[in-house]
Amino acid sequence: MIKALRIIIISIIFSFYILMIPCFALSPSSDEIFQGIDVSNWQGEINFEGVKNEGIDIVYIKASEGANYIDPLFENNYIKAKENGLFVGVYHYLTATNEESAKKQANFFASLLSGKEIDCKLAMDFESFGNLSREEINIVAITFLQELQRVTGKEVVVYSDTSNATNTFFGEITNYPLWVAEYGVNAPSPNGNWETWVGFQYTDEGTVSGINGFVDRDRFTNGIFLSDSSQIPQIEDELPNNSSELGTTTIVIQNGDTLSEIAIMYNTTVARLVELNSISNPNLIFAGETIIVPTNAVNQTQDDTIYIVKKGDTLTSIARKFNTTVNQILNNNNIPNPNLIFVGQRLIIQKNIIEITNDTSHLLYRVRRGDTLYAISRRYGTSIANIVRLNKISNPNLIFPGELLRI
Repeated sequence: MIKALRIIIISIIFSFYILMIPCFALSPSSDEIFQGIDVSNWQGEINFEGVKNEGIDIVYIKASEGANYIDPLFENNYIKAKENGLFVGVYHYLTATNEESAKKQANFFASLLSGKEIDCKLAMDFESFGNLSREEINIVAITFLQELQRVTGKEVVVYSDTSNATNTFFGEITNYPLWVAEYGVNAPSPNGNWETWVGFQYTDEGTVSGINGFVDRDRFTNGIFLSDSSQIPQIEDELPNNSSELGTTTIVIQNGDTLSEIAIMYNTTVARLVELNSISNPNLIFAGETIIVPTNAVNQTQDDTIYIVKKGDTLTSIARKFNTTVNQILNNNNIPNPNLIFVGQRLIIQKNIIEITNDTSHLLYRVRRGDTLYAISRRYGTSIANIVRLNKISNPNLIFPGELLRI
């Protein structure tokens, strides 16, 4: 009798536990589930035919990060995924620390999507917050999402791990759909802010045919799809581009450079450089990166370049480097003695002249020191994607001074 009673009690407890499991998991927004992956240049070249044959329906592709970094394989991944009949989503890794920077990054991200047909909601990946407060994090995130929606006319989705979905995000941002990451579980945990998910990244050690090494694996509901997947229009240059506006210029960081040294060289502060470039860690900058610096040069005009004189430089060698003349440098900088320039001296180098080709539908532009495809596309009212296609550029982050680009 006692044994039978124990069995009954255990059965009741087990049944209660089974019934309560759904209460301790975040639910999908619908019952229809699509298999997906998300990729970036870390996966290298991908055989999307193999991915499709593996049963993958959706691929989210990293497009950009920060204010000027384009994933080197973004264009190729987009084209190949589309060719193999996969539904395509795209995401941006947000690094903004204020509203102005958030808007700039939203416009940068949007400019990469001009002319593309995206199937899934545009994703914001915001997980590196620096010293921002919880309130500031949410303001930056909302600003980015609203600006992205405004300029593209497309819906957006928030990517977040369960911890940040629970402890960091709150309020208005929870009105946007959630793509949540939580590993080693069958269903994501409730977070107290969102009631459902449209995306669930359940491992970062997935394996898929066509990809060497690990890849993030996801499940998506039909809530991840855009209501309108028509071509994203050309994004107009509605925000000032700090890299070409009066009072700033861009430089390429050299080996051994520090923000303190750059700040001294350009008569500014580390704090100002951090603000202009949305730098999360001022002690971590890398040679080859392009950053914005203030110039405050009286004679400088838009699109001019500032050159810092180095040991061994002459006006002749500098003029040759920038495809200009010694007289032009003398006139722009009010230099009385052409044989007397100093190490560390700042020189204004007038912009290169655009060369017109026989093909009247295009211009031929000579890349200048500090140029980025983003700045060039904004300057001439086109998209990065158009420049990449027109010039068959394999890595949009690698362009070189003196290189000729068709615009």
